[in-house]
Amino acid sequence: MKKLLLHPAAKPAVFITCLLPFIWLFYSALANQLGANPAEALIRATGDWTLRFLCIVLAVTPLRVISNTPALARFRRMLGLFVYFYVLVHLLSYSWFDMGFDVADIVRDIIKRPFILVGFAAFLLLTPLAATSFNAAIRRLGAKRWQMLHKLVYLIAGLGILHFFWMRSGKNDFAEVSVYAAIIAALLGWRVWQRWGRRKRPAGSRPAAATRLQ
Repeated sequence: MKKLLLHPAAKPAVFITCLLPFIWLFYSALANQLGANPAEALIRATGDWTLRFLCIVLAVTPLRVISNTPALARFRRMLGLFVYFYVLVHLLSYSWFDMGFDVADIVRDIIKRPFILVGFAAFLLLTPLAATSFNAAIRRLGAKRWQMLHKLVYLIAGLGILHFFWMRSGKNDFAEVSVYAAIIAALLGWRVWQRWGRRKRPAGSRPAAATRLQ
């Protein structure tokens, strides 16, 4: 498994895999296979994939530590950028199909509807994370400030769940929301447990693999 993760073809394979949902949605839109309301289907599907990739990103560190597979960290940056890619497509789909790229209407809609305001706030917070997901940004910010900035992902995860919850509250349908909320709560709870455990252990006994939790 570790050899596969370190293989030169591993990153291109992960990249193509992450792009498959977009390719499928693009094809389905062209082939008119998105149902009676293709605009709504596209907006919701891209939102779902944003949340799924966010869960995957948050799962990288626990999987890396638990399985003792440091090579998994190689894919975290790419996966994080795919979160931004899908949220950007989600926002563009809403702006185009729902609002016709009318900026004034979009601003009014954001202010009027709390679930859109929360989702837009999550997008804004994701933007500096995507913009600094490169080695040059880490060097300019310094590792400590860069890590502090990227801890915003935890707040973003909460805003994403709240956005989804409010969006589904109109139909009183919270089944999927509960699944995503449970996954994110478990992933964040693992980090809290790890930090609490590290504080209780003597400094010399802390495992190296758990020294960086993001």
